Amino acid sequence: MNKLTKVRTRLAEDRGDVPGWVLITLMTAGLVVGVWAVAAPALSNLMDDSLSRISVI
Repeated sequence: MNKLTKVRTRLAEDRGDVPGWVLITLMTAGLVVGVWAVAAPALSNLMDDSLSRISVI
């Protein structure tokens, strides 16, 4: 068996840890939603204050 065939066989057998990746993705999405919920009012106020200070000549 040559080296390329061994690599192909190994890659075909390696299915990965799908449940782990799903859990990581869901936890990351949850953290983003949580941080966004906390930061949204402050970011909105910051944007409103910034836009109100802009003067058009």
